[in-house]
Amino acid sequence: MGVVGVALVTGAARGLGAVIARRLAGEGWAVAVNDLPGMIAGAEEVAAGIAANGGTAVAVGADVTDEQQVRALVERVGERLGPVGVLVINATGPQPVIPLEALTWHDQLSHLELFVKSPTLLTQAVLPGMKAARDGRIIQIGSEMIETALPGWSHYVAAKSAQLGLTRCWARELGPHHITVNLVAPGWIPVERHANATADELADYLTDVPLARFGTPDDVAATVAFLASGDAAFLTGQCLPVNGGRTFTR
Repeated sequence: MGVVGVALVTGAARGLGAVIARRLAGEGWAVAVNDLPGMIAGAEEVAAGIAANGGTAVAVGADVTDEQQVRALVERVGERLGPVGVLVINATGPQPVIPLEALTWHDQLSHLELFVKSPTLLTQAVLPGMKAARDGRIIQIGSEMIETALPGWSHYVAAKSAQLGLTRCWARELGPHHITVNLVAPGWIPVERHANATADELADYLTDVPLARFGTPDDVAATVAFLASGDAAFLTGQCLPVNGGRTFTR
C-alpha cells in the first residue's frame, strides 16, 4: 500500500499518541511523531517501530505551546514528508486535582495553553497547505470530562470545553475549504500516566460504563483513523465520545 498522505500526531512518544501514530501508519499515512524535545527518544522509538513494520515515520521534537517551535515543526515535517493532511492534536500535560479554594490563575492558564493556545498555533501552521490542497483533517483529542465535570477539575474542564468550542467554530469556518474539524472525547483509557490508579478507583469508574470495560488506546486510535479517512469526509464539528456509553453527545 502506498502512502496516502502525511499525518502529524502531537504528544506521540507514548500513551494514546503513540498508538494513534502506529494506527495511522498502518492505514498508509506517513506519520510525523511529535513530542517535547526531552521526549524525543520515545518519539524516535515509535517512529523506528513504524518503519520496522513497513511504514513511513519521522520523529520531530517541539513544544507545541511555543509559536516559533510550532512553525518550525510544521516546516520540518513538510521538508521531510510533505504537507500535513491530517493533524491530530493530542499533546497533554500534568492533570492534578485542584480544589477551587487552591486554584490559581497559573493553574488555569497552563491548561489553556495546552488545550487552546496549542491547537490554535498548530491549526494556523497547517492551514496554508490544507487550503492549497482543498482537503484536510483536524482531529482534536478531548475528554469526557467536559460532560462529567468532576469536582476539583474545573481548570481542566474549562480548557477542554474551550477546545470543543474551537472545534465547532473552526468546522464552520474551514468547511468551505473542505477541511473537517472534529473532537474525539475518550473516557478513562488507562495508559502509563495512570500506573498508580488503585483497584478501588478502577472499579468505581466501571460502575458507570454500560459496556462494563475500560477502553483501550486502540479504541481511540480506530476512531481517529476513521475521522482521517475518506469515509468521514462529510462529518465535521462533532464530538465523538469513546467511553463505552458513559456519556452521550448533545
